[in-house]
Amino acid sequence: MSKTKKTEKPGATPGTANPATANPATAAATGTERPPARRSGLFAYAPAPESPAAAGEIATGYGHFIGGEFVDSSGSEALKTVNPATEQVLAEFAQGTPEDVDRAVAAARKAFADWSALPGSERAKYLFRIARIIQERSRELAVLETIDNGKPIRETRDVDLPLVAAHFFYYAGWADKLDHAGWGRNPRPLGVAAQVIPWNFPLLMLAWKVAPALATGNTVVLKPAETTPLTALRFAEICRQAGLPKGVVNIVTGDGRTGAALTAHEGVDKVAFTGSTPVGRAIAKQVAGTRKKLSLELGGKAANIVFDDAPLDQAVEGIVDGIFFNQGHVCCAGSRLLVQESVQDELLDALKRRMGTLRVGDPLDKNTDVGAINSAEQLARITELAAAGEQEGAERWAPECELPGAGYWFRPTLFTGVSQAHRIAREEVFGPVLSVLTFRTPAEAVEKANNTPYGLSAGIWTEKGSRILWMANRLRAGVVWANTFNKFDPTSPFGGYKESGYGREGGRHGLEAYLDV
Repeated sequence: MSKTKKTEKPGATPGTANPATANPATAAATGTERPPARRSGLFAYAPAPESPAAAGEIATGYGHFIGGEFVDSSGSEALKTVNPATEQVLAEFAQGTPEDVDRAVAAARKAFADWSALPGSERAKYLFRIARIIQERSRELAVLETIDNGKPIRETRDVDLPLVAAHFFYYAGWADKLDHAGWGRNPRPLGVAAQVIPWNFPLLMLAWKVAPALATGNTVVLKPAETTPLTALRFAEICRQAGLPKGVVNIVTGDGRTGAALTAHEGVDKVAFTGSTPVGRAIAKQVAGTRKKLSLELGGKAANIVFDDAPLDQAVEGIVDGIFFNQGHVCCAGSRLLVQESVQDELLDALKRRMGTLRVGDPLDKNTDVGAINSAEQLARITELAAAGEQEGAERWAPECELPGAGYWFRPTLFTGVSQAHRIAREEVFGPVLSVLTFRTPAEAVEKANNTPYGLSAGIWTEKGSRILWMANRLRAGVVWANTFNKFDPTSPFGGYKESGYGREGGRHGLEAYLDV
């Protein structure tokens, strides 16, 4: 892939950040010049880079992980994964063919008999071992995730990796207690699980799917996203390090063609998909009428609802975390802010001040708040929808900041004067773009919040507990947060309604998707 030097990014306002001197050696090591330090009040944040060398060795090329071994693809086509902050190629990896999928499913089927026959306490040992290795290698995995995905190291280090380990620990605890999970004595595993995961939380989505599947006695064929395959391939090394029996976990890389071949395979008993709603619809049609069990976790357009009695400073932090965390690449992002009219001006003033302190730039800088957009395609999608917001009459605002010259970047942006007919209020942007709408009464807030084809999440900000319960009972969302947002725990189920999919991941509910109940 050729590297294109960009002189201007959509939404960029050049020359507005405070100057600082970047370390030339560090810039050379990461393949990008570091943006100037961002001043907040009286203090300037100097660059605090994490070493890219901490990611360990990245091979120039990767095959598939099948039957406990890295193997070459049966085809000759290779894809490339790039660092979205620099546009530099990180590695090539195989484009999985139907023959590769056949081999992976056969390996998983062969391993299923012995793996499912193990006592739950023995399966738990492997999951505990994987969890501990993830903890031991967390810095390496966090840096690799940041390089491949573009999200800030602060998020991969402090959010993603602790949750990844926690999910394996949690489901290891369930492995010998399935008789007490609520589905009768000796519930049976389904067999071979086909799992397709997205690029926004590559390793965390892997954990959400692999951990419960293994705990319940299933074997796995997993396809990571084509823009972020590296941590899944590193996880394959962890499976070998943990001594996991060959064929229990298989990883086939490739784009949507590989995913379609996997989910359509006749040897698969379970399909689990996290990703876009259009692809989810296609998979649902594909498996309709078959014996395959299906769970889908798809898009969202969550409402973050702020009442006039809410603690506004706390709400501002929740709004920022709800939409700008992971550059807005979050299916449950609070991308629609519903604010009560009487506090709209006060809240927006505070929100704009807070957005002005966000640091956008090098994802490996520990001070960075908003990293790089994952791909050129996603940046084009965000840019197109933001332009549509302006064309349809909404007022656009973004803080001034200087963006790096290479890579894929988009400033944190909010729109006011938004109606429910605007595309930015209806379609999933999947980027750092917030649409602001207003309401007068709780009933109006519920009506506007539910006026969406999605139903994944919502947030409520008020000091009245009775109002929280009243709203939560009426919001058609799988997850409703009260006076917080984007809080996750492996013990809590997650999933949605309507075009946000069906089925639940996490918690005791997450076991059901992998059991014949």
